[in-house]
Amino acid sequence: MQAPSNPLFTDEWRKADEYFSRYLLPTDRALESALENSKQNGLPLIAVSPVQGKFLMSLLKSIRAKRVLEVGLLGGYSTIWLARGLPDDGKVVTLEVNEKFAQVARQNIANADLLSKVEIKVGAAADTLKSLKSSEPFDFAFIDADEEGNPTYFAEAKRLVRKGGVIIVDNVNLRSRVSSLPADTDDSGVKAIRKLLEDIKDDGGKEVDATVLGLAGTKGFDGMLYAVKL
Repeated sequence: MQAPSNPLFTDEWRKADEYFSRYLLPTDRALESALENSKQNGLPLIAVSPVQGKFLMSLLKSIRAKRVLEVGLLGGYSTIWLARGLPDDGKVVTLEVNEKFAQVARQNIANADLLSKVEIKVGAAADTLKSLKSSEPFDFAFIDADEEGNPTYFAEAKRLVRKGGVIIVDNVNLRSRVSSLPADTDDSGVKAIRKLLEDIKDDGGKEVDATVLGLAGTKGFDGMLYAVKL
């Protein structure tokens, strides 16, 4: 088979996601409604893909998580997946700087009948994170917000997640820009992710053990950083 001409996005990746989804992800009106409502309200179409959402939900079930921290609520699509991965007494604490996004997300989460599991905090995530207490640790943190804030968000997540807990940072490949752009690039997102990687390297395995998974699918090529709190 001839190699795809564009290494950053191929129709084959989209078809593969759709193929497996037909078997493993049944039609879900609440999730579809969340995407449609977000679109109608002008929110950017940058939520996790369905297969990524299902992965997050499955991961929470596998570690028996009860408390989840989410940085970057957007329209609440990933929040619905996260909340579904928790027991009835579980809680997702989710942070969003944009009041309109938070309002739309609240509608979507309510439509999925999950508001009882979700606490929305509106404000700058860096400030909100500092107000959270490590005496109430989280089992899992999902960071999916502005790349420029990732070093700060990750440092705070380390403080707030329990030992053995998991921290995931989404969109760390940035369509290969992180690894391919020159060292003196002025791309602020790339510089922030490189700073995050340097911070983890400097940690030397004292606080976290981490790796990156490259992901190819309906959203093109990107990846997630997966870290375990030691």
